[in-house]
Amino acid sequence: MQIGQAAKASGASAKMIRHYEAMGLVAPAGRRDSNYRDYTAEDVARLRFVRRARDLGFAIERIRDLLALWSDRGRSSAEVKRIALDHIADLEGRIAGMREMVATLHHLADGCAGDGRPDCPIIEGLAGKNATAAARTAPTARDNPRRAEPPRP
Repeated sequence: MQIGQAAKASGASAKMIRHYEAMGLVAPAGRRDSNYRDYTAEDVARLRFVRRARDLGFAIERIRDLLALWSDRGRSSAEVKRIALDHIADLEGRIAGMREMVATLHHLADGCAGDGRPDCPIIEGLAGKNATAAARTAPTARDNPRRAEPPRP
């Protein structure tokens, strides 16, 4: 099948298929007499595997490892599980970091009056000044009843 058909069947765009080929995640497709790429069902299965692994956030090197394990029918599932658990730990660490960022931004935004005054704990926090103290002492929406709080998502 041609690259457009392989893209549709695998869920990866033609551009990503070429990228995966360039990175060595997928072997370059054979060529027809017309010089069009010719993808097999095995190629499409490998493309699906790579796309799904990318969708789950695996790094390219881990995808290489997983592809090698997928190809090795004598593999131990312990190695596959270790890679998955390591990735889960990495994702949980990133999520925790993002939650801290959200909490910090909420704290700074809650301390910002959001009115015509120039003092802003958000700017001070981004500038590296004592954002915590600035947020605690800055007027809030409660101090200005005419200021409506924007809805939080």
